[in-house]
Amino acid sequence: MSAPSPRRWTALALIAMAQFIVIMDTSIIGVALPRIQEELGFSQENLSWVFNAYVVAFGGLLLLGGRLSDLFGARRLFGAGWLILLAGSLVAGIAPEVWVELTGRAVQGVGAALIAPSALTLLMMLFGHDPKELTKALALYGAAAPAGGTAGVFLGGVITEYLSWPWVFYINIPIALVALLATGPLMPAGRSQRGSIDVVGALTVTAGLGAAVYAIVRAPEVGWGSAQTWGVLAGAVALLIAFLAIQARRREPLMRLSIFRTPNLAAANLTQLLLGGAWIPMWFFLNLYLQQVLGYSAFPSGAALVPMTVLIMLGMIVLAPRAINRFGPKAITVAGLVLLAVGMGWLSLISPEGSFAVDVLPASLVAALGMSLAFIPSLGTAISSARPEEGGLASGIVNTSYQVGSALGLAAMTAVAAANGAGRLGNLPALTDGFSSAFVGAAGIAVAGALIAALTLRSRGAAHTGAADETTAATRG
Repeated sequence: MSAPSPRRWTALALIAMAQFIVIMDTSIIGVALPRIQEELGFSQENLSWVFNAYVVAFGGLLLLGGRLSDLFGARRLFGAGWLILLAGSLVAGIAPEVWVELTGRAVQGVGAALIAPSALTLLMMLFGHDPKELTKALALYGAAAPAGGTAGVFLGGVITEYLSWPWVFYINIPIALVALLATGPLMPAGRSQRGSIDVVGALTVTAGLGAAVYAIVRAPEVGWGSAQTWGVLAGAVALLIAFLAIQARRREPLMRLSIFRTPNLAAANLTQLLLGGAWIPMWFFLNLYLQQVLGYSAFPSGAALVPMTVLIMLGMIVLAPRAINRFGPKAITVAGLVLLAVGMGWLSLISPEGSFAVDVLPASLVAALGMSLAFIPSLGTAISSARPEEGGLASGIVNTSYQVGSALGLAAMTAVAAANGAGRLGNLPALTDGFSSAFVGAAGIAVAGALIAALTLRSRGAAHTGAADETTAATRG
């Protein structure tokens, strides 16, 4: 084993910044959405596609990003991702109409799909020599994700209020340039591998996920019983089944299906999927409630969620590692999801005449604490369950799980909110009812996540025994 890099903690800062940025780009547009809607002409139902265009490309291509990271080297893919993210940010910022905006957001998602798995692979290369250092590194990396999501709301408010909405995209450009300059000196080169690229698999999984999200988002407008809705959903299912069939037949698939037999890997990824499906709708509709019901302008709306950011960072860096060491990752994952559900259930009690101090702050802090506790142990379990040579694939899978959960959860809760009045702009009681129903639905997703984690995640001893058994079987095979 090579000696640890003396620059590994500086490299970790760049890796954490990468995770912060790719997640921030999902949330920084939140406060700017009303301005984007006004200037580019988005409908209320289709507005969520400013979010989903990024997340579907991000989530759908993460498996390909992980595979490319294993084939060509994580450092090379990390730099390529920053270059593509820079280009997409420029297009999204100068967009004069809807289709250009969505194209720019999708290109940003492609860049993020290369950055995220390669960043996590680089982290494992830098800190895999020491379990204690790896735990600290994962805690800092993990804190960067939800912190980026919530901090993006604040930054989006500042930028939208004092500059203009295109700057929520332009902010990526100088950061990407710094990252490109720093990648070579800081990141380990790693080794590339021989192998093929499953382009067909990448296209089918991305198209299938995109079709599923599109059908759910459009359903309130065209009708849940319409031929269009069910036709697109059927197409999505067919594409995803085709993806699984392709993976089962290929000698070098995009995603080796047998990897899910690894103890805890499938359970941890399903937990991450449901965690994303609960958290992102809460963030999305909380922003809309602050602006469209309470009447907050961009800056106060962003500032209102700073307490969540602070608590998430403290929870992930300070509380979660200590709690995991004492109670184990399974117990903390379940407890975190239960707290998240409680916080969102509390948020569902919002009223048209509500206030930040009563209706938003205490409930959002409970939800943030739950998120901070559930995220780190489920992420660590998903990554550490895989074999070292499949680090890129494992990081691609867990990032995919979270982003796909985010996209599908938001699409589903957008449909629920629209069906309960969220599309009636200017009607505060109707808007509140719609947003409240979305919070209830998101709480239900968190409860489902807690139940599934409790039933499927193995305790430390069982997981270690299972992992040893699989290693032995693999050696004999």
